[in-house]
Parts: sequence; structure tokens; C-alpha cells
Amino acid sequence: MTAKHTPDGGLSAEAQRVLDEIDEEGVEFLRLQFTDILGTTKNVSIPAEQAEKAFTEGIYFDGSSIEGFVRIQESDMRLKPDPTTYAVLPWRDGHSARLICDVINTSTGEPFEGDPRRVLQNALDRAAEHGLTVNAAPEPEFFLFEEDEDGRATTKTNDAGGYFDLAPKDLASDVRRDIIYGLEDMGLDVEASHHEVAQGQHEINFTYDDALTTADNVSTFRTVVRAIAAQHDLHATFMPKPIPRVNGSGMHTHISLFTEDGENAFHDEDDEFDLSETAKQFTAGILDHAPALAAVTDPTVNSYKRLVPGYEAPVYVAWSDRNRSALIRKPAARVPAASRIEARFPDPSCNPYLAFAVLIHAGLDGIERGLDCPDPIRENIYEFDEQKREEYGISTLPTNLGEAVDALKEDEVVLDALGSHVSEKFIEAKESEFEDYLVDVSDWELDRYLETF
Repeated sequence: MTAKHTPDGGLSAEAQRVLDEIDEEGVEFLRLQFTDILGTTKNVSIPAEQAEKAFTEGIYFDGSSIEGFVRIQESDMRLKPDPTTYAVLPWRDGHSARLICDVINTSTGEPFEGDPRRVLQNALDRAAEHGLTVNAAPEPEFFLFEEDEDGRATTKTNDAGGYFDLAPKDLASDVRRDIIYGLEDMGLDVEASHHEVAQGQHEINFTYDDALTTADNVSTFRTVVRAIAAQHDLHATFMPKPIPRVNGSGMHTHISLFTEDGENAFHDEDDEFDLSETAKQFTAGILDHAPALAAVTDPTVNSYKRLVPGYEAPVYVAWSDRNRSALIRKPAARVPAASRIEARFPDPSCNPYLAFAVLIHAGLDGIERGLDCPDPIRENIYEFDEQKREEYGISTLPTNLGEAVDALKEDEVVLDALGSHVSEKFIEAKESEFEDYLVDVSDWELDRYLETF
């Protein structure tokens, strides 16, 4: 995926194609984008005249100013644009385009181990050692809120719609339409869009692709959704649970593995569930590492306000081929190539590069260890009491970020997936976040206790 230079030091064909498109389209500025370890998109803008230099030499920046990157004495880093990610920004009148970049350590000339995109590439390299490629298709949900007179976000929704509702209840259908146009302009193939369960909640699905491209697309998706919503004087948020006592936003992630000859490694037509032994072992790996995975796939204090029983969130460590109450679901597939599993616990606040990486490593660990997959739970686990869950051997995800980080610190497979640099910085950031949460006093506590005691 990453741009390469020709042996004589010139530009690759992909990079030259981008330079030609920049000239043809009259692009004036390029945004070179990457993410920090928390998944926040960062960028530096350069004049289009500097594009060739960006491809041949890279663009230098101060890595010590980026969350989780390096210390001040090791601050010089370099951005290396990936020409396959070139896209014109639809809200900039065609004058600006973006390129997603890999981060290079200038002292060694090697990819920076703290770059989340590199972390995912490492996971894909591990899959390649097994002769496998990884496809992914996420379903990120989001809320649209009105802004106040100062342009600040509120939690007031601009519609009263529910699941699959139409106008007039779904007042945001025009916003979703414009978002879809923007996504398509940037190269994403949108499959469907609809109003979700909660008021003001929406989902737009785009087609599956290789896991690295898909992670890039998630980053693009969040940027486009926010930018287009702002044009409608609305605030788009991927916060998992912005409104109490209603359904939160998830990012259900479909995953499948393919062999070198293009066959779906998850499909077996002779199996009761059309799942191969490889698929079952991969599923078992994710279930086995679920508590530690949650720290990465559900990485905020607020994530665990979504992961509670009663709001259709998957908190039970099990899988099913029939219902959505389990952590992993096996969706129906019309053709063998569509056989896949759906991890239902990630939420859209995650860093997609890190989330996909740890899911892949956990699944591959299941394959490498030959883990036995438990039987699917075909009943509605939401209706189980504690005794019945114990009878079926069903555990639950961590109940808060602190528990998830503790599980992460004890899970060598997930730590190895992140790498020593990212795991150290990520745990440090998340422990600090949870400690801040513990010492804060919420409005709920003040309302409940201030005048009572």
C-alpha cells in the first residue's frame, strides 16, 4: 500500500499519477494526515508545489508534540505520503486534497513503531505469514446534535426519528445524503444509510476492503461526517454514549480472511454454520482475549456507559449465528465470499488502526493455538439471569475502563499486537484518563446527594 520510490531515486508510478492529478484538478494545498495513538487525526498543510518533495524526501515534523509519539530529545520525524490515499476534499471547492501518511523515524530511516498505521501493518504481515489477507467492513454510528448560538455542541437532537424512519421524523436525511456525496467524492463506496434506534442517531455503511484501506476509510469517514454536519450547523459526534438511557453508538466490525488463491478462509459449506475451522479458531481467539481487547476497541470512560445490559450493546463473551446479544455474530451470507464474523463490541471512538490490529492478532492467536470455539448461543442472552449465564459459561466484558486496562496489562498477545512503544503510551494515557474520571464529581452525584445529605 505504501508508496515506493523507483530504484533510480525517482517517483513511483503511483506518486507520479498523483502529481498529474494535482495539476489537472488545480489543487492548491495538500493536507498530509496521520493519527496519534488515541486515533485523533493530525495534519500538516503544504502548498501543492511541495508534493514532489513530500514523495521523494518526506515532510519533517515535531513528533514530541503528538500524543504518544516521542520525547523532546527524539522529536524529528518524517511523514511519507501514501499516494493510494490521495483524495480531493469535497468541502474545499476542489482546491485542497489529502494524503494519508506513514510516519518514519528519521534517526533510523525505518517506519516508526509508534505509528498506529504501522501497528496495523504489522498485524497484516503476521496474517501474511499464514498465507492470509484480512478484509474488514465497519458500521460506525454517530449522533447529530444542534449547536447553540455560540456554535458549541449541545445534546439536543434535530429529529425525533427511530430505526429506519423516514422524513418528516428523520430530519437529517438531507445531511446524510450530503455526507454520502462527500464520502463518494473521496473514493468510499457507500452501501447503505439509515436512521438508527435513538433520536439523532445515524449509520452509514461502506463496502468492505482490505483492513488497512478500511482503517484509512474510518479515519476519512469521521472527518467527512464532522465537516459536512458543520455545514448544516450541526455537530456530529462519535462519542459512544452522549445521551443517558438510550442506545449508544457502536462500530460493529465485519472481518474475513482470504487465502493466497482468493478463497474465503472462513467458509465451509459442509459446516452447520458455513464456518470453517479457521473461522471458529479465529472467533475463539477474539473471545479468549476479549477483556483486554476492550481497552483498545472501547477506549474511553464513556465507552462503558454504552456497554451495559438493556440497550442492545454486546457485553456477553459468546458468539451466535442467530441473534445480536452476543459479542460476536455470524451474519447470514448469500455467497461463500461473504462468509464473515461480526465483532459487535467496538465503538467509533476507537483508533481504527489499533482496534483492527488487536482483533487480528487475537484471532490469529486462536488459529495458532488451535483453540476450540464454544457452541453458539442461540437464545437471547439479554434474558439470562446470572445463574443461567454461569451455566452456559458466559462471562462479561469489563465494566469500566480501569478494568479493561488492567486486563490489557496482563494479556501478552494484545500487548504484543500494539508493540512495546504503543502499549506503554496507550496504557499511560488510559490510566490517566480513568484516574481523572474517578476524582471528578458528576452532575448526577450533585443532583442525587447534595441536598439529601
